[in-house]
Amino acid sequence: MSDHGPSLSMKSQRPYMLRALYEWIVDSGGTPHLLVDASHPGVLVPPHTVREGRVVLNVAPRAVVGFEIGEEHIAFECRFGGRATAVEMPPEAVLAIYAQENGAGMAFEAVPRKPESSTPKDDSPTDDDPPSGPDRGGSHLKVVK
Repeated sequence: MSDHGPSLSMKSQRPYMLRALYEWIVDSGGTPHLLVDASHPGVLVPPHTVREGRVVLNVAPRAVVGFEIGEEHIAFECRFGGRATAVEMPPEAVLAIYAQENGAGMAFEAVPRKPESSTPKDDSPTDDDPPSGPDRGGSHLKVVK
């Protein structure tokens, strides 16, 4: 059986892993958080939430509306400073999903990006922007190889 026919092109595992881990964290009574590379193309988050090119998002069912993890995008609505805000990102922008309570979850390798031909964003955060949300100190996750 050396002839396997045409090679099978597999889809990205990341959206499937994110959905499974999200469900596992929620079913376990945890609060799922996403660590996102905010500089990745297609990431739409309020600029003031970004710290060192990353943003941590609480995606617990009580914190978001319309949470959807698809093969091409993750989308939901949540509140920042009392204002309803649409958030969207490709699954490749997610660097980790974990439970806030104990850090259980999974980190992912950063996906190399193609160089962008557009001009840099003018709305990038500055060091003078105050931290927001419960995760002011950055992530405690480490990539284990």
